Amino acid sequence: MSICQTPQPPYVCAIFTSIRTSVEAGYEEMNEATFQEIQGIEGFLGVENFRTPDGFGINISYWKDMESLKYWRDNALHQRAKALGKKQWYQSYKLRIAVVEREYGFEAE
Repeated sequence: MSICQTPQPPYVCAIFTSIRTSVEAGYEEMNEATFQEIQGIEGFLGVENFRTPDGFGINISYWKDMESLKYWRDNALHQRAKALGKKQWYQSYKLRIAVVEREYGFEAE
C-alpha cells in the first residue's frame, strides 16, 4: 500500500464509496481491466483504495482536471463495469467529486 503522489493543487478527485454484494463472479477480472484502462487515460494521476473483509470499500482516483475525469466517466469499459456493478457486485455505492484546493503531508525519515 502506498500514498498516491499528486501534483500541486488544484486537481480533481472522484471518491467512490461502496458496499459489495456476495457475488464474486467476474469482479476481479473487471477490476483489473478497468485499472489497466484508467492508467492509459490522459490526466489520470493515480488511485488509492481499500476494502474491508465485510465488503465496505473506498476508491479515490485523482485527475488533472474535470475534463479528464469526464473522459473516464464516458469510457465504454467504465460504463460496462458500472452497469455490471449495479446489477450484481454492489449493494450500494456513492460517488463524490471534489476539487482539491490544498494538500500537505508528512513522511518519517
